[in-house]
Amino acid sequence: MTTTATTAAAAAGSASTAQAAGNTAMQQIAGNFDSFLQLLTTQLQNQNPLDPLDTNQFTQELVEFASVGQQVNMNSNMQTLISLQQTTAATAALQLVGSNVTVAGQAASLSNATGSPATWSISAAAPATANVTITSATGQTAYTGTLALNSGSQSFTWSGQGSNGVTWPDGNYTISISATGANGQPVSISTQVQGVVTAVDVSQTPPQLTVGGQKVPISQIQSISR
Repeated sequence: MTTTATTAAAAAGSASTAQAAGNTAMQQIAGNFDSFLQLLTTQLQNQNPLDPLDTNQFTQELVEFASVGQQVNMNSNMQTLISLQQTTAATAALQLVGSNVTVAGQAASLSNATGSPATWSISAAAPATANVTITSATGQTAYTGTLALNSGSQSFTWSGQGSNGVTWPDGNYTISISATGANGQPVSISTQVQGVVTAVDVSQTPPQLTVGGQKVPISQIQSISR
């Protein structure tokens, strides 16, 4: 098992993304801050001694000056918090390597060499008759058939034998299901796949996990086991 990047380098890269995204806005605020300071200083230097700046107006400008300064500091602190959060998420994702996970998806891995069939978990909103189609990574139809579904979650396993009796090679296969109830009404279907996390790409936000040879966002994980 390998990760797509080292912990330190990848986490640093993820954290720097947020900082780069906020640089433009930060520079704009800092530019406004400097411009305001120059205008206020010039105004004080060139005011008429016989008619000085009104106290209330001067106080208001000082308040605005302080407000801009606080906004600059707040944005800087926010960027730091975002960077820390992304680094923490990246570190946590790396610890998932080797874990068995269930993720929402339609693609499962078939391995004839290890005797591992492609397996999906199917959830049906009601009892239904389903038309199942399994396609290869190149879009070829490998299998078609019908399946009786119960309400709730159940497992569907495909050994790799196609509709014509030919065994398909190892790889990733995608299932599509259309289901109807007893009265012919459409029934809602969702599919999940299980697999081992073999790699983590923390350069993405959120981190991407490699499960069964495919990349999925960490946010799609529904359960974890070891």
